[in-house]
Amino acid sequence: MDIKDIQAVYFVGAGGIGMSAIARYFIKKGLVVAGYDKTPSPLTRQLEKEGMLIHYTEDVDQIPYVCKNPQLCLVIYTPAIPADHIELQFFRNGGFQIQKRAQVLGTLTRHHKGLCVAGTHGKTTTSTMCAHIMHQSHLDCNAFLGGISKNYGTNYILSDSDFVVIEADEFDRSFHWLSPYMSVITSTDPDHLDIYGTKEAYLDSFCHYTELIQPEGSLIIHRGLEMRENISTGVHRYDYALNEGDFHAENVRIENGEITFDFISPLENIRNVQLGQPIPINIENGIAAMAMAQLAGCTAEELRYGMKTYAGVERRFDFKIKTNRLVFLSDYAHHPKEIYQSARSIRELYRDRQITAIFQPHLFTRTRDFYKDFADALSLLDEVILTEIYPAREAPIEGVSSQLIYDCLRPGIKKQMIRKDDVLQLVKSRTFDVLIVLGAGDLDNMVPQMVEILKEKS
Repeated sequence: MDIKDIQAVYFVGAGGIGMSAIARYFIKKGLVVAGYDKTPSPLTRQLEKEGMLIHYTEDVDQIPYVCKNPQLCLVIYTPAIPADHIELQFFRNGGFQIQKRAQVLGTLTRHHKGLCVAGTHGKTTTSTMCAHIMHQSHLDCNAFLGGISKNYGTNYILSDSDFVVIEADEFDRSFHWLSPYMSVITSTDPDHLDIYGTKEAYLDSFCHYTELIQPEGSLIIHRGLEMRENISTGVHRYDYALNEGDFHAENVRIENGEITFDFISPLENIRNVQLGQPIPINIENGIAAMAMAQLAGCTAEELRYGMKTYAGVERRFDFKIKTNRLVFLSDYAHHPKEIYQSARSIRELYRDRQITAIFQPHLFTRTRDFYKDFADALSLLDEVILTEIYPAREAPIEGVSSQLIYDCLRPGIKKQMIRKDDVLQLVKSRTFDVLIVLGAGDLDNMVPQMVEILKEKS
């Protein structure tokens, strides 16, 4: 079945951030789009408003009629869905074409010029920056993003452009389905060791990914990464970093809450680039995004305007309250290096203020593998409040809990462990100076209530 011949698409695991972007693509194409998800969320409710049919119990009877025809319906599933899922078994036994989300994205990269961003961390911000630059330029783009762009209120952009910006996810080796025209690689700090087993296997996976870049395309790789690359003959290779590389920044100015720098490039230097979301880590993300957009053909003015008007991504260093008396923000950071970058950035912005983090660890395996690294990163802050681990797709592991991180926090740091259900009461009872919620679990669902509580108190 060719993707252009289908009449309906069914999603097993509809509410994930990446899956929802694909769903929106097919909704825009006018197809019947339906699916299952475990729990309702603001994202699934929005998808329902946009025309998607979603139910929340494993029930074959609730699958729409047109989605039960294997000649008409494409089934897309997320690896987070267990193999014994009733609906997934129905489709497998019925002879349906079943694809992972990454396979669908791979098809799109063969029909468009794929501008892909891979890496352990930084890929959502960098890909969203690049998509915004491209979308407001004369080139335009489609985009499938791993977060909700604040510029567009969605994780998806549809246009008639030949370019498609894609966040290339290494989980379950999903990015091996892609055929990038260009790719940024931001970082390769080991993660998902429940999938890869070893650091070496994780790095080998990125090496294989570089083999998939199309001839005459480009690889833009962060300088100093611990990985091999194996690009084809004809692929252009560039590196970047904050202060060095083919693409880098010079004359960085951080003043009065604004960040400005000069973009140094082998194509054309661009002076006085202003960050629309003035966070120190976004200088490096911006360098990578600008490099790819510039190589694609964006002009200097388009690059400068795109960076200035970039509004950020929800849950990526996402300010909710920002006053002289109180700063409150939410950040999706859930890997030790992400926590470290987030903590370092917030410390740089608020050097003399008391910074408190509420952190919900994500996955038992990640906590088991990196608990000391989590503690080291969190110890950059003044106070750490830990909740129980968010399990996502995993069963509990004996002896693995937030206590592992708690016990390794630096001596003297103020620390506390609480149940997630008690977080709102804690926020009501406490006064904060700078407060950040960290993690990729469901604690972020409480952030709107936390905003109301903090506003009422102030």
